Amino acid sequence: MVCSQQCNKKRSANVHHLPQVCHIPQVALLRLSCCTLTLSHSTSRCAPGLSVIVRKSCSNTVCFQLLTSLSEMSVRKDSVELGVTNLGFRDADGDASDTISEAESVEKQESVGVKMDPEEKYNQMKPYAGMPKEVLLLYSSQARYRVPREVLFWLMVCVTLALVAVTITVIALSPRCLSWWQASPVYQVYPRSFKDSDGDGVGDLKGIMEKLDHFQYLNIKSVWISPFYRSPMKDFGYDVEDFRDIDPLFGTMQDFEELLAAMHDRGLKLIMDFIPNHTSDRHRWFNLSRIRDPHYDDYYVWVDCDPNGPKPNNWVSIFGNSSWTYDEVRGQCYLHQFLKEQPDLNFRNPNVFQEIIDIIHFWLKKGVDGFRMDAVKHILEAAHLRDEPQVDPNKPPLVTTEWDLHSDYTTSQVGLHDLLREFRAVLDTYSREPSKYRFMVTESYDYDEVEKTMMYYSTHLVRESDFPFNFYLLDLPHNASGVWAKHLVHIWMGNMPRGEWPNWVVGNHDRHRIGSSAGPAYVRVINMLLLTLPGTPTTYYGEEIGMENINVTQSEIQDPAGKYNTSASRDPERSPMQWNGDMNAGFNNKTNITWLPVHPDYETVNVEVQMKDSGSVLSQYRFLSNLRESELALHRGWFCYIHADANVFSYLRELDGLNRAYLMVLNFGKESAITDLSSIPELPDQLMVLLSTNQVNDGKVYQKSQIQTEAGEGLVIQYSTSRRYNPNHPEECYVSEKACYLPTINILYKC
Repeated sequence: MVCSQQCNKKRSANVHHLPQVCHIPQVALLRLSCCTLTLSHSTSRCAPGLSVIVRKSCSNTVCFQLLTSLSEMSVRKDSVELGVTNLGFRDADGDASDTISEAESVEKQESVGVKMDPEEKYNQMKPYAGMPKEVLLLYSSQARYRVPREVLFWLMVCVTLALVAVTITVIALSPRCLSWWQASPVYQVYPRSFKDSDGDGVGDLKGIMEKLDHFQYLNIKSVWISPFYRSPMKDFGYDVEDFRDIDPLFGTMQDFEELLAAMHDRGLKLIMDFIPNHTSDRHRWFNLSRIRDPHYDDYYVWVDCDPNGPKPNNWVSIFGNSSWTYDEVRGQCYLHQFLKEQPDLNFRNPNVFQEIIDIIHFWLKKGVDGFRMDAVKHILEAAHLRDEPQVDPNKPPLVTTEWDLHSDYTTSQVGLHDLLREFRAVLDTYSREPSKYRFMVTESYDYDEVEKTMMYYSTHLVRESDFPFNFYLLDLPHNASGVWAKHLVHIWMGNMPRGEWPNWVVGNHDRHRIGSSAGPAYVRVINMLLLTLPGTPTTYYGEEIGMENINVTQSEIQDPAGKYNTSASRDPERSPMQWNGDMNAGFNNKTNITWLPVHPDYETVNVEVQMKDSGSVLSQYRFLSNLRESELALHRGWFCYIHADANVFSYLRELDGLNRAYLMVLNFGKESAITDLSSIPELPDQLMVLLSTNQVNDGKVYQKSQIQTEAGEGLVIQYSTSRRYNPNHPEECYVSEKACYLPTINILYKC
């Protein structure tokens, strides 16, 4: 303690009087007699490599001052060299300013510096937190730091290249993604009958918007709306007066734009009905053509004829009687393959073709997602206007219906597909943005001439429609058997061009509802067929709840076809949608008016009731719609025939690489049946029912040799197997685009 006090008293001694012995090199030892003090300066405080050990007596004031000055000078010098000032440094008395002054004085008068070899400095220094760049650079080139850094760099380069290569490989090997029109059923809305929002008894666009939740409930993503253009309504919208306007009966253009925006907000797509073949006789073009306006003179098919004499030829309208009507204003006959109020456009006039192209542009710019092209086979007719051959040449030449003639000159003429491909090209120009694909489907009833229907598909060289409507399942009620069901399915699958996408229709606004034509007991099994076949199913409004035809008296007939022929009326399948058990089945809850009568069973057959019943037609439809979307085997896997007999039609759906597959056993017959599939080794011995149209059989386990079904019952059986059916039976199996599943990384790839 005494020594320390004596030393502190001498610290202010004049540093200029230091003896030469105090100019200390790297190590200085001063031995004095009173007391001993040892200081060791680390390289962080002193010059690199400097270690000072001083032993002094309390009386040696000069050496003590030397020690103090040397320590402070070393710290200051190093701090200056490294760009660091330690403002927190304090001497024992807390007089930092005195110490710094003394150090500066020493630095000025005594050149106390240690010149060191750079290698020696490098070896003696150690890295520390917050080191400046100059120090950091001294270490960066050292092998133990440089080598790991280079290894990490090249490792990152290799990993990046590997990821790029894997990504390119996955993209190259992945099958094409399904488009929106393939991902879910298409739902047809007949706007007059779907939902009335204003109480006039006729459905409208705002009514459709009120029911968008219904589509989402059913997992429907594509909605086709029948015509709502401005029209005199002689054929309920298929006689168009203005292609660029909305009929006031359905709303306004603003209503349409709001509906379209609301649908897009919900991820729904809107498909418009488009009628290129004809217009209304009230259309501006027709009125100008009647007065022989030079530009519109041949917008329609005009032929000289005698108003009181025979017609130009024997062509017959779809609705019956001659396809020719004399116009007194023009003094000629015009062609109409439908009603006389629906004159056919002359597509051999390039101006007509351009008008239709401009209309397509108009609606695509509005944002519609696709078109259903109506009655396309009638767009062109033979220019020679010859009589068509009679089906029965022995009959008198007077014919009154289209079934009496072979429609060789009024349908499917040369040049038709060129026109449709031009339509497709316009849609493609709007399909370039992701998820903005514009869909095109064609309507053409070709009956037993299925090869004509298949020509509407696109090819690898030229694009046309995404698919033509497949109406063959509409004939299911004609013969209730499994063999007949397989035959109707195979008409399409056996003739469809390789790689194309199938589709299925079981009802529409022109054909009786399946609940009436096949019977209520078969609605569920037909819906099961529709939703488990490969391709896109189309559902007519009300089929999801099993609606049936209404009875319409002659005085109530609205359909023009029914006015020509009562038995041909299409009114029975166009009755108002049954939403609930309230007034007018919830179709019009403002007034007691409906444009057609509501079916009397609406209190029990409606959406609201069936949503609460897990075994209802609606609930089973919803389950199958969701299953179709979620299961790869169902929406893009193989389709294979398994069995067909007088009652049962059975097929399976599987995907290569996926152990989960589905077997459908559908009884279209009039009696119960036991199906024996024991001859199929690819099926496991025991099969468990995932869904039955008879809810009590859900979860039941059958031996594959004894699968029992009642009349009108359908089974969806899910099973696991590593054996595939399609490799051993290629003639019984079909797939639009082959893909395999890789379970280890959960991806699809081309195989």
